[in-house]
Amino acid sequence: MSFKRHYVLHILFISIVVVSTYVYRPLLPIKAETKQSLGYPKDSLLNFTQLSYKYGYISEEHNVITEDGYILSMFRIQGRNCMKRRQPPVLLMHGLLQSSDSWLDAGPRAGLAYLLSDACYDLWVGNQRGNYYGRRHTTLNPDKDEKFWEFSVDEIGLYDIPAAIEYVLKKTSSKKVNYIGYSQGSGSFFIMCSERPGFCDKVNLFIGLAPASRQTHTRSVAYRALCGIMERFSIYFTFSGIREVFSKGALSQEFMAYLCQSSTLSNNICGEFIALLDSYHPGSITNKTTQVLFGHFPAGTSLKNFARYGQSMKSRDFKKFDYGKSWNIKFYGSEKPPSYNLSAVTVPAVVLYGKNDYLVDVKDVKWLLRKLPNVLEAVEVSDPLWNHLDMTYSRHTNEAVFPKINEYLLRYSRS
Repeated sequence: MSFKRHYVLHILFISIVVVSTYVYRPLLPIKAETKQSLGYPKDSLLNFTQLSYKYGYISEEHNVITEDGYILSMFRIQGRNCMKRRQPPVLLMHGLLQSSDSWLDAGPRAGLAYLLSDACYDLWVGNQRGNYYGRRHTTLNPDKDEKFWEFSVDEIGLYDIPAAIEYVLKKTSSKKVNYIGYSQGSGSFFIMCSERPGFCDKVNLFIGLAPASRQTHTRSVAYRALCGIMERFSIYFTFSGIREVFSKGALSQEFMAYLCQSSTLSNNICGEFIALLDSYHPGSITNKTTQVLFGHFPAGTSLKNFARYGQSMKSRDFKKFDYGKSWNIKFYGSEKPPSYNLSAVTVPAVVLYGKNDYLVDVKDVKWLLRKLPNVLEAVEVSDPLWNHLDMTYSRHTNEAVFPKINEYLLRYSRS
């Protein structure tokens, strides 16, 4: 099959999924009772507090309200056998189409939220607008008000990350936090530092896991096709009423959750799907984790956010959303969208990345490292097959990335 034909088939498939998600939404989501009777893994049906409690952890749910009215759930989780928490608090932020639950999906031996809390850090696990923990607003109804979905990673960095940091500081009476951002969770942090003077100073240490800024060299054909479609045809999807995409409970998520609840299918088809989206790393993500993660993934975001990533794949810089010449002049005062000021990310930074990452390519990570002014260390994970999704879901997280994370957190923490 030629590359062109392969690309066309990707476009056709993704278009069908996006449109079908909207058409069949009134029939979804499938009830939890039905899923239980069908034998879905119990962990895939549990939320953050339920899942952590099942494995002996205590967690609290908090509501963070952003300056523009979005209400975001945040969770504080306490490790087992921790009489005292290390300070300052640690804020852990997920990536695109994920939620706080992603940090639990790999289980207590590998899930980063478990590992960090068991190391007795005061761990807060955040969420970003548009996922199922960030689908609330003080005045807007996400099911009725189109304005709710008028956001991309630009607004997440401008409002969500600062609100999360401010909330943690207020609740803990701390002056600073240590911040760990995965993929979009890093990119939104960079945006905050660029656009919100003073907020970077509230962070003691930044740890970036496969940090996403520009995505010029992204190698994933499926991801490129997906973002390209969202960008190219966003106006048509919008006219059709589609502004929310890949939400929990929509056809795309329910289909994958149903398909992957079978142990045999999970090991074969669902593992292949992960490899198609990212790259092959046999045995890294266990069959059990694959079954669980599709109960929480994809977690939803806006059409505009995907279009924004489509734009970033065409750019050689880390820029704001491109509205077109006339609207750019209105919003930015220039025909082209301005670049983010990465030199404003002055906080001490540690970056971990994988050589086999097809979503955030090594070339783009190294470009980012040249732009950041205060990089303490950049670490390429020793496993040559380590990819993007491994950062969240791999069974080897405890050996591959946690030791380096813990090393720097210890340096920048106190008992």
